[in-house]
Amino acid sequence: MKHFTSVDDIQDINELIALAKNIKQAPFANKKKGENKTLGLLFFNPSLRTRLSTQKAALNLGMDAIVMNLNTEGWALEFEDGVVMDGNKAEHIKEAAQVVSQYCDIIAVRSFPTLTDKQKDEEEQVISAFKKYASVPVISLEGATEHPLQAVADALTIEEYKTVKRPKVVLTWAPHPKALPHAVPNSFVKVMKKADVDFVITHPEGYELNPEFTKGVTITHNQDEAFAGADFIYAKNWSNYMDYGQITCKDPSWTVTANKMKLTNNAKFMHCLPVRRNMIVTDEVLDSETSIVIAQANNRTYAAQAILTKILEHGE
Repeated sequence: MKHFTSVDDIQDINELIALAKNIKQAPFANKKKGENKTLGLLFFNPSLRTRLSTQKAALNLGMDAIVMNLNTEGWALEFEDGVVMDGNKAEHIKEAAQVVSQYCDIIAVRSFPTLTDKQKDEEEQVISAFKKYASVPVISLEGATEHPLQAVADALTIEEYKTVKRPKVVLTWAPHPKALPHAVPNSFVKVMKKADVDFVITHPEGYELNPEFTKGVTITHNQDEAFAGADFIYAKNWSNYMDYGQITCKDPSWTVTANKMKLTNNAKFMHCLPVRRNMIVTDEVLDSETSIVIAQANNRTYAAQAILTKILEHGE
């Protein structure tokens, strides 16, 4: 694995999950693999789990980690080619990516979408630019359209907690006061299509994700119907894709409640966090024994460590 910026970079999901499970059992077993290597973590947007888990994964492998919040600690970067840089952008990505490549053996970048310019977002302008101009491997810590590290952790969590060979997994939209990206649901859809699960997406009418991601997936606008017999419920909000970046529904009936969870096969509740209590999901569900959101967050470290291991092995 040279880069990891999309779930599409995973060649064998079962092999990757097996690696992550082995790492979880012995997280320091390959501490020399990253010895004298440096991971650069570049953040254009806030983070808690992604930053800490990836930094922890690097330390588990013996790597040094350098963290920089580019929006507050670095020069404003220009990503467009051929522009006259007479505005507030002081440095071009062409130089910045090459310079960081001299300091770091792997570069990991987090950048959210504009949610106003669909074309620019779908081009993954920031992460694609780092891949183009960096001379070292690039990892996505979440981009405009995907959050692949989260997806690996999600797949690992389902593998650990499933009680049947082919569980029913439901991705349900839930209300939120802010317009949120599509990255987490997009990557979750992709990884579930690679996994051996019965996968269903449920959301209000008009809230379809990019059809390129959901092609071949069962989609229903009836949440109760989707929940029936489910083994896992993954709740996540996303803004409107067709009316790009807009909030066109705040229907509170889509909140995940204890009564809705009774429709399931004693399903485990999942969410990538942070979560809006009593909007995405009620306290009763989130604080219940069926909630595995903390275990899911813990798996972020082992997902990141598996990806770093793959990239380090590629460079050996």
